[in-house]
Amino acid sequence: MTTIEVFPTAAAWAEACAARLGETLGAAVLEQGRAVFAGAGGSTPSPIYADLARIDLDWSRVVVTLVDERYVAETSPDSNAALMKRTLLTGPASAARFLPLYAPSVTVDRAAAEASKALKGEGGRLDAVLLGMGEDGHICSMFPESPTLKTLLTPDLKPAVYGVPPGRDGLAPPQERLSINLPYLAKARRVVLALTGAKKRAVFEREAAGDPRVQPIAALIAAKVPLEVLWTEAV
Repeated sequence: MTTIEVFPTAAAWAEACAARLGETLGAAVLEQGRAVFAGAGGSTPSPIYADLARIDLDWSRVVVTLVDERYVAETSPDSNAALMKRTLLTGPASAARFLPLYAPSVTVDRAAAEASKALKGEGGRLDAVLLGMGEDGHICSMFPESPTLKTLLTPDLKPAVYGVPPGRDGLAPPQERLSINLPYLAKARRVVLALTGAKKRAVFEREAAGDPRVQPIAALIAAKVPLEVLWTEAV
């Protein structure tokens, strides 16, 4: 069972998440002259991004991207890219270069292919990753019972970005998305899963003991993703 690290306050939790991500990005810049960071959307990461943006490192050598994105332009309130630019790419971190997953292509699958090519051009590996988890156990846009879940969780494919269709019969997601796949997470230097609240901790513990073929959290563990789970009861 993956260890869950507990933090007494939301501030301590956010600071610890940011410090670990910043440490790995800094080490990558020193070792290879550049680093790639991929982060989650949603409300949970915002305080982490605020702390990460203030970390002293050569942000001009960092590429920032997303682990998933809704297939919408940045003008949409649902855009993770817009959230990232508001919360992380500020102050010192504004020197980083942003690599979006969304592109105004004809289809979501074409946009996914373009994002895969762009990420491959940055070395095809993520150095530091920040994940969140939904109350249904999804990470990135790997939703339970999604038509693309099997492909996204296949461990021996090449790292890539995939288009995710909307769920059927009311299942999530309600709209098209783009998502990195499990191999991108397995090859990363460090993956931080940031959780808040008692309900999400219970979901994580349940999902971790599940079937890696159909449950994303179990798939992370089975694939030996370099995962660190940081949790605070504060929401």
